[in-house]
Amino acid sequence: MAVLGLAFAGPAFGAEPVPGSGQGGTPGPKVPAGVKVATELPSRISVDNTTGKTSITATVLNKGKKESPRLTLLVVGFDAMRITGVKGCDPIPEGKLPKGSNSGFSCDVGTLAAGKRRSYPVSATYDLKGKGRICLPVMDRDGVLLWQQGPVPFGTSKPTPNAPDTPLLLGTDNVPFGPDASVRPSPSASGTLPSTGAPDRTAVLALGGSLLLAAGGAGLWLTRRPRSARH
Repeated sequence: MAVLGLAFAGPAFGAEPVPGSGQGGTPGPKVPAGVKVATELPSRISVDNTTGKTSITATVLNKGKKESPRLTLLVVGFDAMRITGVKGCDPIPEGKLPKGSNSGFSCDVGTLAAGKRRSYPVSATYDLKGKGRICLPVMDRDGVLLWQQGPVPFGTSKPTPNAPDTPLLLGTDNVPFGPDASVRPSPSASGTLPSTGAPDRTAVLALGGSLLLAAGGAGLWLTRRPRSARH
């Protein structure tokens, strides 16, 4: 298991083959002056139709003019998308996962100088019989939410069950295929962003009226870990 305190000290990983996008992202209410934290996901991914495996690059960046505080990035999967690994990051304990999610990893990003970014290779599986979403919250070391991208869907309106893989677009609700395909509407179909906020040191993200990170969940877990585990 990777140690949470091990952040990527070197340059970002290789350039994404397709442009990255901050679609579905919104800042938290208490971002420090001069700091502009954001995240990016690839605008397109491909899912292997045989194995259901896919790879994603999750990027956190500081578009501001001042160095950021120490940051924690969460990579969280929902519904048909399950996050199986994030290089250099720790899995969120099962009992501490954000409500409604099925998997998640926590990455100790460290500080980001103005204009700098850090990218993390993400491994995931996607059940093409359903609809999958991903969420990238970013918090400071005290658990105050600075940014949240998602939960945003990846999907296609043109299923390709006989092809080697299926391309999925960011921000698109998937049209499932297969005998057990689910046709239930995705909560993201309205196009509205989940609200963000941090009334205290615990990050609280809203998703369709329910709490994504709540007391006893990943937010509190992050704020209560021994300080030695964050370095």
